[in-house]
Amino acid sequence: MSSLQQAEKPWKQSLYIYVNQYNQNRVDYSSGLKEQIVADLNYLVERGERQFRLQAWYEEREVVPLKSETRARLQRILRETEDDVVADVRLSSVFYYEKRGMTHREDIVTRERLTLIRDGDAWLIVGIERLEDERHPLQQAGNLSADPSAAGREPSLPFMNGRVYAAGMSTRSGRYEREAAAAYADRWWDSGNPEFAEFDVDCTNYISQCLFAGKAPIHYTGKRESGWWYKGYVGGREWWSYSWAVSNSFANYLYTSTTGLRGELVERPEQLMLGDVIVYDWDGDGAFQHSTIVTAFDAGGMPLVNAHTVSSRHRYWDYRDSYAWNDKTKYRFYHIPDYF
Repeated sequence: MSSLQQAEKPWKQSLYIYVNQYNQNRVDYSSGLKEQIVADLNYLVERGERQFRLQAWYEEREVVPLKSETRARLQRILRETEDDVVADVRLSSVFYYEKRGMTHREDIVTRERLTLIRDGDAWLIVGIERLEDERHPLQQAGNLSADPSAAGREPSLPFMNGRVYAAGMSTRSGRYEREAAAAYADRWWDSGNPEFAEFDVDCTNYISQCLFAGKAPIHYTGKRESGWWYKGYVGGREWWSYSWAVSNSFANYLYTSTTGLRGELVERPEQLMLGDVIVYDWDGDGAFQHSTIVTAFDAGGMPLVNAHTVSSRHRYWDYRDSYAWNDKTKYRFYHIPDYF
């Protein structure tokens, strides 16, 4: 954050204060803010409700927040005048907490669009828009779109062993390599593997890659509405199944598949193992909108997960710290069998 703090432009000092408050709110909201530079009322109300929830959440989990460290990177300035600025900022946060004598680390990357206006000699942040949010509209089969820049790239063709596809007629059998799936998840938690297409809503594409890295067998049908498969861009066309990249389709595939990659529903998160999967239905209406993979466990044996869209590493599984969460949120816990 030092580059913002030392910048000559006065409005960037407000960004430095904003990040300090961002860290303070995560650890000790009750201490109050010495300088209020956010004037977005909707944001303040939402943040206050979330913070009240977090305090109860920490107590329930027997967690003691230790510190939050956030680095801000100015990605682009959309508008800059003497009186107002609109800028996109990438916030990389590391949160440390203690549970039962063990210190845990959680990483989250978010992107926000900030609108600032000059108020005399000071600058106020009057608008905060989250550019990436777990609470995105449910992806439908017809509106799945990858990174627009992909159209100008060479076709994205990940390496796939010939035995995997086998002309789409057979799947590899063997043991699920949970450690390999989790290692892949940690390797690519905050970026996209360039061998694959990357989506604006990338959570399920990322989870599918993790499962494939754990030797989950491809089920290639050539039909986007069936199987579980990925070929990339071929002849300018998108060649992957909806189950590969859409959370609801992915959840249904795991639930209905009887061979190859499949998921066994379990009742409680503590029944999950490394490399297992959780899907999230924010509205409780049966349509799943987010996917994560188990990559670690806290001191109480509860799963910690990785995800994309809002890039997260070793985040507590229930996502009650997310602005997407509400009391209607429901989960499905999928145990990936040891053998395919």
